[in-house]
Amino acid sequence: MEKNTGKTETLNYVLSGLCSYNGVRVGITSIGIDGEKTDQVTKTQKPEINISKDTLFITSEHFYKQKEIISNILSISKKGTSLGRLITAEAITQGKVLLAGASNTIWLKETIKELHNYKADVVLVDGALSRKSFGSPSITDAMILSTGAALSINLNTLVQKTNFVYRMTQLESIEKSLTKKLQDIDSGIYAIDSNGKVIDLDIPSILMIEQFKDRIFSYGKRIFVSGIITDRLIDFLKVQKSINEIEIIVKDFTRIFCKPENIDSYFKKGGKLKVVQPTNIIAITVNPTSPSGYNLNSKTLIDELKKHIPIPIYNIKEI
Repeated sequence: MEKNTGKTETLNYVLSGLCSYNGVRVGITSIGIDGEKTDQVTKTQKPEINISKDTLFITSEHFYKQKEIISNILSISKKGTSLGRLITAEAITQGKVLLAGASNTIWLKETIKELHNYKADVVLVDGALSRKSFGSPSITDAMILSTGAALSINLNTLVQKTNFVYRMTQLESIEKSLTKKLQDIDSGIYAIDSNGKVIDLDIPSILMIEQFKDRIFSYGKRIFVSGIITDRLIDFLKVQKSINEIEIIVKDFTRIFCKPENIDSYFKKGGKLKVVQPTNIIAITVNPTSPSGYNLNSKTLIDELKKHIPIPIYNIKEI
């Protein structure tokens, strides 16, 4: 949900737990930069990533040289990032590593597949605040969300923002027959007619919705937006007389860039929002301490979140 909400602590906890099971081979990579001692933005101290012997990991050449373990290189990518090519390696000893992985979703899928090819039973993908799209169910099987006082020191605001993301992960999915037609469409805006036919509306961008308002409902009230949706679209839909018949479909929750109160107003008026691929969020972790040193009461925070969110919620430091 925000930097300094305990993501790396969560990652280390999951890593240590998985590695404690005999015979479980773990692979790990990142979509950002993780494991550095000091946050490059806030300049606060950060926990480092510790991996166990036999763990498979993928990181950049630049960070591979800074590892504090002995490892065996398994492969080196042909393409590179700003920090060099990606190195796939196996840890021979336990110790600390810095992670920097694939820079786009297609490449990330390839690196996950590569780790499985090297006999990883479970692959962990370390996330990033600005790249929630990598948490898409088209890439990963499940997601753990980290939240905390770094998001807001106001308890009610923190709970509301976290609950909104959770609610978006719980949006109803469309019928399987339609899923097959939409899952590989990566651009454009489409209508779904009463027979389930997918029709390209030839609208260049959802940002131009006002210019094409006469076209958008020409084939019915079900609309698939392959990219992101914003408040501009929701505002347009809320003033439609037939809003209770309107259904917007997006790929998954990571495509929703709208204010919570705007989405809630849209729902209250009768509008519907569904996803092609539902998200499997399996837990939430909390960090009650903000970078400025402000502390929320951990038990109170968890109790308030549990009033709205019916999945396991933990403070890793207190387990």
